[in-house]
Amino acid sequence: MRQRQEFHVDSTRYLDDHGKPLDGLPALAGDTDRVLAAYRNMVLTRTFDAKAIALQRTGKCGTYPSVLGHEVIGTAIGQSMVKTDVFVPYYRDQAVHMLRGVGLREMLLYWGGDERGSANWENCPEDLPIAVPIATQCCHAVGVASAMRIRGEERAVVCCVGDGGTSKGDFLESINLAGAWHLPVVFVAINNQWAISTPRSLQTGAETIAQKAISAGLPGHAVDGNDYFAASEALDIALERARGGKGATLIEAVTYRLGDHTTADDATRYRTAEDLKRAWEKDGVKRLQNWLHDNGIWDAEKEKALQAESKDKVEKAVEEYLATEPQPPTAMVDYLFETLPVALQAQRERIAAKYRGGES
Repeated sequence: MRQRQEFHVDSTRYLDDHGKPLDGLPALAGDTDRVLAAYRNMVLTRTFDAKAIALQRTGKCGTYPSVLGHEVIGTAIGQSMVKTDVFVPYYRDQAVHMLRGVGLREMLLYWGGDERGSANWENCPEDLPIAVPIATQCCHAVGVASAMRIRGEERAVVCCVGDGGTSKGDFLESINLAGAWHLPVVFVAINNQWAISTPRSLQTGAETIAQKAISAGLPGHAVDGNDYFAASEALDIALERARGGKGATLIEAVTYRLGDHTTADDATRYRTAEDLKRAWEKDGVKRLQNWLHDNGIWDAEKEKALQAESKDKVEKAVEEYLATEPQPPTAMVDYLFETLPVALQAQRERIAAKYRGGES
């Protein structure tokens, strides 16, 4: 069902802000196992997120981007993908990574500045590592999708980008190429209303981000990014289309960034408490929880058990992360090149010699 949203975009949604159906639900709503697995992943993601922020605040982790407000769309992406697909993330995709088999410890290592957090993704080894530069990953996504098309493979690429990233040339050139070459890639533009401190209203003049697909000859769809059913349905359709050789799709997932941009940011400097309160009233995790309760699938005891289970998983991962032996100083150059240039070999050896001698 289509209904006007507060965020100035017509977006597909099936549940109201309280989890009540607006009309008929898509068939996937009848897959109880899938819906329950989705809710469990959302709760684990939110539990992990809170702990990662606490670690950064106590000096045990580096700058970290909160995923608060992205749990629903991230979970929908992770569930709609199959193992042979390739995920090309940006930096706020923790919910997807969990479903793609990335360990909590590995994610903490990454944000703790340890490159081993990018090198141990065994379940889906072709997934690309986290991309902090804005929109550059879109170029990589069309490169991977081009290889799939040339090989005649029935696979797809999913690439995530923030609303701010859709104003970058990398994104615009990538969707243009995806349309011109008929590539099997799904771009998911997660519109959380803020490009750091720049509001959506100032960041682009387009009425919707989804309509940017028109210039590239792609179908563009806007969905309520806090509506699990709407987001999952859109992704299922787009990925089936891509794997079937019918080309690329742009999906705009409309949500709200409930936390700071990163732990180096203070969002109270540029947005009001009233705006944040209204956004929390649209929280997608609570919305799905309400729907599960209303349908007799969930109750308070199950919720209590899930919260405890999620906390235990996160605490175990934190213990493993903090117990991980630090890498030697030579690691600062070991991840830059496949073969270290001659000019750096002597420098690396001096670093290694100092390390062996006990110097810091």
